[in-house]
Amino acid sequence: MGFRFSKRSLDRLNGVHPDLQRVVHRALEVSIVDFLVTEGVRTMERQRALKAAGATRTLNSRHLTGHAVDLAPWIDGAVRWDWPPFYKIASAMKEASRELGIPVVWGGDWKTFPDGPHFELYWGAYP
Repeated sequence: MGFRFSKRSLDRLNGVHPDLQRVVHRALEVSIVDFLVTEGVRTMERQRALKAAGATRTLNSRHLTGHAVDLAPWIDGAVRWDWPPFYKIASAMKEASRELGIPVVWGGDWKTFPDGPHFELYWGAYP
């Protein structure tokens, strides 16, 4: 499709595990929807603020160690937060994960507290 990350998205990948960066970059190449990186590595202060706001249930996030990213669809010049585009991003991330042999988990597949923007390296392979 020819999508490219903005400088802001690239900056937000700084400190993220190189294998996850590879998956994210490959996913953008195969995705049918443009997307951006909303968060990569988080500070504990940021994590506490998100927990206080009810946006997360944990202070032990994979974002703290660079093993997670949040991605959001960029459609018609705006970020979209409705679920349908997240399934398209997830499809691209899963395809890139299989292709590269790097196991990734999508927060949208979680049974409790589904998290559409969230992707993380599989804990069993990346403790």
